[in-house]
Amino acid sequence: MSFDQIVRSERSRYSRRELVGLVLLILVTASWGSTFLLVKDVIKAMPVMSFLALRFWIASAVLVAIRPRSLINISKRTLWRGFLLGLLLGGGYILQTLGLQYTSAALSGFLTGLCVVMTPLFAWPLLGHRSSPSTIVAVLVATAGLGVLSLHGISFGLGEVLTLGCAVCYALQIVGLGAWSDGEDVYSLALFQLVTVAVLCTIGTGPHLLTLPHGTLAWFGVLSTAVIATSIAFVVQAWAQSYISPTRAAIIFTLEPVFAGIVAWWGGEHLSAAVIAGGILVVAAMLIAELGIRSRATF
Repeated sequence: MSFDQIVRSERSRYSRRELVGLVLLILVTASWGSTFLLVKDVIKAMPVMSFLALRFWIASAVLVAIRPRSLINISKRTLWRGFLLGLLLGGGYILQTLGLQYTSAALSGFLTGLCVVMTPLFAWPLLGHRSSPSTIVAVLVATAGLGVLSLHGISFGLGEVLTLGCAVCYALQIVGLGAWSDGEDVYSLALFQLVTVAVLCTIGTGPHLLTLPHGTLAWFGVLSTAVIATSIAFVVQAWAQSYISPTRAAIIFTLEPVFAGIVAWWGGEHLSAAVIAGGILVVAAMLIAELGIRSRATF
């Protein structure tokens, strides 16, 4: 086999894994979006921070139970990276939760979604990833879609500042994961992210520590989000982002409110024209990004 054939073969193999990573990230985003309706009911039965802490502790325990060796011979680099990414992820969850006490859920959703704009801004100086024109257009279209989905007026105060901090944390976590997951033990990396978030959320519960859920629905919500939308989802995300750029991942994650809207509609809620239009813009943004990347690919 010639050198050119070897190069083409390696590119083809990478492209296939990239495609698998893309599909898996969409499924991860679907799992996150599908939990909104369930979580909305669960947090009526228990404090938000207790719910988050319990969710991440159970998710961490599931990963350890599936692969106990993930705790053995862990490099200091993996521990350090997992800790830093976990701080960013946990900071995002906590700032978003605190911000919701002072701002509307709709505005919180839009401001959190601004991580799609912040991600390429951080990826450029930190990773040297310059965004292509198609990616920039996709980011702008996705932002417009998020605005149509959830923005009903702007008033800037403490809640908005906290939520913007949440978006910064999420964007940096996406960039960091994109930089550190390649060549890393992604399972252990995901595990130590989750443990760090669990510790942060436990501290956030205050002096009363964890409050256990009451009722079958509450326990079902905690367990399902812990296993599917946390332990499995974050391992898959860590693997997929070793093949998907941070900016592309952020654009895919804008599908979360779209999936949330679909599940809400399936659960009996009415979808307004604004929600439908916003969802179309978000999907269009992902297609613009992907088509731009495919048109530049050379094999």
